[in-house]
Parts: sequence; structure tokens; C-alpha cells
Amino acid sequence: MVRAEKTDLRREAGQRTRDGLLAAALELLAQRGQDGVTLREITDRAGANVAAVSYHFGSLKALCDSAIEHALERYLDAQILALDSVGSASTLQELAAAFARPMVRALAAGGQDLAVMRTVARVGIDPPQGWERLAGKFDRARRDALRVLSANLPGVDEQELIFRTRCAAGLLNWLALAPIGAELAAMSAEQIERQLVPVVAGAFHGGPVIGR
Repeated sequence: MVRAEKTDLRREAGQRTRDGLLAAALELLAQRGQDGVTLREITDRAGANVAAVSYHFGSLKALCDSAIEHALERYLDAQILALDSVGSASTLQELAAAFARPMVRALAAGGQDLAVMRTVARVGIDPPQGWERLAGKFDRARRDALRVLSANLPGVDEQELIFRTRCAAGLLNWLALAPIGAELAAMSAEQIERQLVPVVAGAFHGGPVIGR
């Protein structure tokens, strides 16, 4: 019995160390990207020793990859959950609100929620390769958005709608990193949504330029 309890305690301590390393890596990746993160900074922030990285992940790169994958999965899960609330009868405004909801909530909450979005934004500039496990979630989020866009914009072909969706996602990613994101973060979620949703809806809608 005593041996089993000690084993459980060691397992729990190991999980805390692993989680702490992931959280520290995520915070630093959000600030600087993968090229700006060092092993020593991560272990100092996590209160762990360098050997713990090798034990739990194998290398600094593997730790960073795990943190990025964790951020991507959290973002995709949040976006899929938000898009589940819209259907073919929804308006572009309603789609834009659902599409932007993870970013709106992250900006309002700050902390690790915002670190996740900033990491996703940095990864969006240079998308990761080899994480087929997440491909289904990427496809599902895109299909959910396209279903509403196709119903609202029947004269626009699918490739154009995909392009507009990618532009809208890029706009949201930019907010996570740009100075204006800090301005939005000082607002409530409701205020951020009022500012942001019409812009995202406009990206979805497209349309001709008026004037010369």
C-alpha cells in the first residue's frame, strides 16, 4: 500500500512538472515565437531542472512542438464549439460572431487564454507540418463556416469563400499580436465583439469597391 501511494505521488509530481513546462513554453512562445525561446528560460519559469525537459519531452523542440499543438487544439476545439451554434439559416453577422468568439474571449480574459491565441497566431504565419491528428478539426471548422457562407452568398464559388475565411482568420490572428490587440484587451468581451464582428462579417461578405 505504501509503495503504491509513493508511486502515485511521484506520478502526480511528474505530471505537475510536465504541465508546468508546457505552460512556461506556451507563455514564452506567445511572446517571441519558437526561435526566441531558450531551454533555460523555460525551466527557470517552470521551476524545473533542464533534465526534466529531456525526461518528459526529449528535447526543447519536442517541448515547443507539444505546446504549439496544445494551443492549436484548444483553439480548434473552441472554434468548433462556437460554430456549432450556427447553421445554414444563420446570417453573416451571426457567423462572424461565432468565428471571432474564441479571440474575443481570449482578449477579454488575458492570461493563458490569450497566450494560446498568440501562439496560434504566430504559428499561422508558418503553419506546422506533420500534425495529421488535427487535420480533421481544421476541416470541420472550415466546413461549418463554408456551410453558412454558401447559404448567404450563393453566387460566390467555394474557393473564393475559402479565401475569405482565411483572410478573416488572418485578421483575427493579427489582432492577437498587433498593438491594437492590447487596446481591445482593455475592453469587455461585449465591447470587443461590437467592434470586431462587423469587420469580420465584412471580410466574409466581400463585394465591389465603391468609388473610383
